[in-house]
Amino acid sequence: MNAFAERSSDEALPQRRIPDFFIVGHAKCGTTALYEMLRRHPQIYMPDYKLGAGKEPWYFARDNPNPQRTGERSIAFTGRNMGSFDDYLALFEDAAPEQRVGEASSSYLWSRSAAGRIAAVAPDARIIAIMREPASFLRSLHLQLLENHHESEKSFRKAVELDDARREGRDIPPYSYWPAALIYSDRVRYVEQLRRYRAGFAPEQMLVLIYDDFRADNAGTVRRVLSFLDVDETAPIEVVEANPTVGVRSVRLDTLRRRLHSGGGPALAALRGAGRALTTRRLREGLLYPLQRRAVYGKPPPPDEEFMQELRRRYKPEVVALSEYMDRDLVALWGYDDLG
Repeated sequence: MNAFAERSSDEALPQRRIPDFFIVGHAKCGTTALYEMLRRHPQIYMPDYKLGAGKEPWYFARDNPNPQRTGERSIAFTGRNMGSFDDYLALFEDAAPEQRVGEASSSYLWSRSAAGRIAAVAPDARIIAIMREPASFLRSLHLQLLENHHESEKSFRKAVELDDARREGRDIPPYSYWPAALIYSDRVRYVEQLRRYRAGFAPEQMLVLIYDDFRADNAGTVRRVLSFLDVDETAPIEVVEANPTVGVRSVRLDTLRRRLHSGGGPALAALRGAGRALTTRRLREGLLYPLQRRAVYGKPPPPDEEFMQELRRRYKPEVVALSEYMDRDLVALWGYDDLG
């Protein structure tokens, strides 16, 4: 019998819970919204990201062996905020015995090692992936990396063209602690990514969703996931919009805002201290910080349709391969059959 289905009594549960399921990615494909909707289900426990690493622990995606400069310090990547396996397991210690335990880390799908590491500690786990049309996915990802300060090249076209240089360790932004995350073309090797999981998990342990379906019917897709997880799929579902895409008006201004916030360097620390002395916390949070965000962020710029078409032609073989892998016509769904 599958160990996933056996966990129905205190005796069958280990002291420290290992996740029963993993949302493995991709980013900007609805993973945050899915996480938010699943964690509201009474039979599911997923850590609260507001309390720490929660939604994105990244524990099993340890693919960055070299320290990278991050602001004024140097770090070696060992999982986003996780030091040891016990630290990781502590994220799930508040789960009730009868709850399914899960986590969501958008790096697990494109990481070359996460699938094998997850299979080694949780061979009975269930795996959920979400796939999105490649060009739209990469454009949205680029905007998020800009917002998160991991990317500094504002031009989407130029950022993608830096892939080869970044593979060689060149043109890495100072705040990017995981350079591999900036190699855009590696993100859309969809079939290769899914096969890494098929090597460690049976087909019935994997659920591959399509972003378009999730956008068209949030509740229906979530009920499909609930059925996959063997929990009550008739429970009320609260539809959640999460992690909206925004545009960065000025990378330089955003960098300055970030450095002011962290107090990087004596001069900026002094300026930050003076600002705090002259304002109240309520004024800063209610007026100054929102004004800063409006000055830095805005609506995403319109896509460069010529470049988007170039990307679609480039990645059509991947879409064809994914269509065959999933036995679904994604070529027509994503409009790749109309490419010249």
